[in-house]
Amino acid sequence: MEGSFPKCRKCHDGVLIPLSDYGREGAPITYKAWVCSNPECGFNLRIDNGEISVGRTIGQSMK
Repeated sequence: MEGSFPKCRKCHDGVLIPLSDYGREGAPITYKAWVCSNPECGFNLRIDNGEISVGRTIGQSMK
């Protein structure tokens, strides 16, 4: 997968971009979420507390 990202299977125009985060104690969480690069698509997939969420509304965090 080096140098390329998977195509979005929802819109077929964008690619899925991985996002990482940090846990409560500061440990890195690699690839916590994947989002489509096509702004009109809005597809996203994320992991929260071991559960996979698909298609949640994307918004800016106030943290």
